[in-house]
Amino acid sequence: MWFKHLHLYRLHGAPELDSTMLADALDAHAAKPLGTADARRLGWTAPAGRLGGGQLLHEIQGHRLLSVLRQERLLPASVVKEEVDEQVADIEAREGRKVTRKEKTALKEQVTEELLPRAFVRSQKIDLWWDTRRHLIGINASSRTRAEDLLDLLRETLGSLKATPLSSQTLPIRAMTTWLGDPASRPADLQLGDQVELKAKGDDGVLRARQVDLDSDEIQQLLESGRQASKLAMSLEGRLSFVLHDDLALKSLRFGDALIEEADHADDGDDALARLETDFILMAQALSDDIVRLIEWLDGENTQAPAET
Repeated sequence: MWFKHLHLYRLHGAPELDSTMLADALDAHAAKPLGTADARRLGWTAPAGRLGGGQLLHEIQGHRLLSVLRQERLLPASVVKEEVDEQVADIEAREGRKVTRKEKTALKEQVTEELLPRAFVRSQKIDLWWDTRRHLIGINASSRTRAEDLLDLLRETLGSLKATPLSSQTLPIRAMTTWLGDPASRPADLQLGDQVELKAKGDDGVLRARQVDLDSDEIQQLLESGRQASKLAMSLEGRLSFVLHDDLALKSLRFGDALIEEADHADDGDDALARLETDFILMAQALSDDIVRLIEWLDGENTQAPAET
């Protein structure tokens, strides 16, 4: 259950809920089968699946694990367009007139409504980590949009929730550019990886490089030309490696061998549920500590960001 991506949010005055109260709130918004007329639906699901007996919340040492089931009907726009075009052609041939734009819009809505129940359903489970001591939420989603969908569901579940994307005093793009261009500026525990994305200030587009020496002359020349690092692969003391994005998202997370071995050697008695909780707490503690360190490298957290409700 190790996270692959992480979008981070700071909680502002989060409601005080014990595990029982939160579990009851989650149950009231649990995932249900997608209705025939529903294009998509989100609901809370058991992080451990059937192994967890339907348990929607795992809380260990102040760290909470929640999961959302996102269901979506796949109805390609090209399929809808083809059906609408056929009906438009039929009307125009039968009635000898041009179909208006308003009629086409109505036809599109009708066709979508008719085809939706027959569309395939895609399901995706997305995990959420809630550090109640540091008032931090991390969402294992590939995009910010997906992460925001989960936050909206959490707000609905709790009645209200103020949360903003975690931000730092020094912009990540500025720090990454400095670290890339000046090895002496890098924190002692920071090691660069082999992947970078460089943005130009003008209209020269984006350059992406993988499996390259980031201290090479070619990279330095690109920096000297005014490009800035918008994504940068790095690792922290071998415990955690990731690609840092300019919005402070962490992508392509990989946990160090020592941490994985510690999880493998844990005495869980071959209990799958115990194994999930062991993996989770080890992961959560490592993430919590390393996020604090990363924010320190970025000159501390920016606490001036306005809170959202």
